[in-house]
Amino acid sequence: MRAEKIAALRASLARPGLAEASIRVPIGHAAADLCLKGGLEPGVLHEVFAGLGHEAAATGFTAGLAARVSLGKRLLWIRQDFSALEFGELSATGFLEFGLNPARLLLLCVGDAAGALRAANDALSCAALGAVVIEIAGRPKILDLMASRRLTLACAQKNVTAFLLRFNAEPEASTAVTRWLVRAAPSPPQAENWGHPVFEAGLVRNRHGRTGEWVMEWNCDDGLFKEADRGAVVSAPSDRPAAAARQAASL
Repeated sequence: MRAEKIAALRASLARPGLAEASIRVPIGHAAADLCLKGGLEPGVLHEVFAGLGHEAAATGFTAGLAARVSLGKRLLWIRQDFSALEFGELSATGFLEFGLNPARLLLLCVGDAAGALRAANDALSCAALGAVVIEIAGRPKILDLMASRRLTLACAQKNVTAFLLRFNAEPEASTAVTRWLVRAAPSPPQAENWGHPVFEAGLVRNRHGRTGEWVMEWNCDDGLFKEADRGAVVSAPSDRPAAAARQAASL
């Protein structure tokens, strides 16, 4: 049975229709796009982890990535019922000020992590969606390596991108192509920077290239990330001890 499952998995991943997934979508930040070999890969699973107390920043960062990769299609956001009380409500006005059309956003609230994963696997079979965000807090047992494999296979079926947005959680083994760790960063004090939030974004896992850490600014007018005025720092080469330790932590 195991050999049959492996053969079926290889056959599904080798379908000609999956060639589209190799196309990259630039996020706008030159150094990050360079590490991503041109941009974010659609039709796969990505993870975004919020630094403790930085859930709003991770939400905005994920919204920016999802908007970039959805290419004008609708975006489905799945979250648990208690999320609004714990981490804040998603606001149509907020999305509009962020530069995203709230009419493109579909919001689904579910009771628990199991319901979120079921809904996500169903939604990823809909080619009319550009991206699906699955917001999950804590470390539910059901969110294991097998669950991430199911999400990855579901993404490949219709080339719909999934973003697993994690609050109050530590990275674990998964099939995600990229993993980001996000915190809010201060905007330049001398500038009126309304609509241009700044993020400390660490690409701590990248299956197809280098990792890095940057300070990114979101431009709500252009719908792109760019290098913030205060600069950015790229991670050390993989043969350095600090980078090796970070890479081990991201497994």
